[in-house]
Amino acid sequence: MLRDITTLLAKDFRLEWRQRSALGGLLLYVGSTVFVCFLSFSLRGGTPPPPAWNALLWIILLFAAVNAVAKGFMQESAGLRLYYYSLVPPQAVILAKMLYNALLLLAVATVALFLYVVLLGNPIQNLTLFVGNLALGAVGFATTLTLVSGIAARAGGNGATLMAVLGFPVMIPMLLLLIRVSKNALDGLDWSVSSSSVTTLVALNLLVGAVSYLLFPYLWRG
Repeated sequence: MLRDITTLLAKDFRLEWRQRSALGGLLLYVGSTVFVCFLSFSLRGGTPPPPAWNALLWIILLFAAVNAVAKGFMQESAGLRLYYYSLVPPQAVILAKMLYNALLLLAVATVALFLYVVLLGNPIQNLTLFVGNLALGAVGFATTLTLVSGIAARAGGNGATLMAVLGFPVMIPMLLLLIRVSKNALDGLDWSVSSSSVTTLVALNLLVGAVSYLLFPYLWRG
């Protein structure tokens, strides 16, 4: 299983490197969105207040995650999926996709936060809590949207629309927790104040990963 996951992960990285325009387009989206936010607030002569700073960052990351993960399964043909089915177990496929998307979103979130801090200031008072919460958000977005992407790809038709319809309602509880923890980090509150929310986020990530591991084989055979 570990060898299969490693092979599939290396394949995804090679494909991403060959199609660098997709990655460049994603980074361009993040950079241009942050720059538009900077222009909007600079016209008012200052930086956004912490609540607006926090909300805009998560909006950017959410839509970047949807754009990054959507192509995972939907760019693969039915023949390619059948070829994978004959070589590796479906659990290896979903775990490799989740791991790849988590690494990709962690990189995108790092770039977005760097540009955000440079252009819009740094109101973060508890950096450790904020960065940890950002990592949990990237992993949570990756696990949830990877499974939704697989469902949308198997359903056929307009997969991108179906992914948005299925994905956003599932993401709302996680997004509310992420915004709450990051708000606590902006306010400089201690880890103990956010411990229950962080624990819930970790549990959600593990739950989605376990459900994907158990249910994806039935979806793969469908």
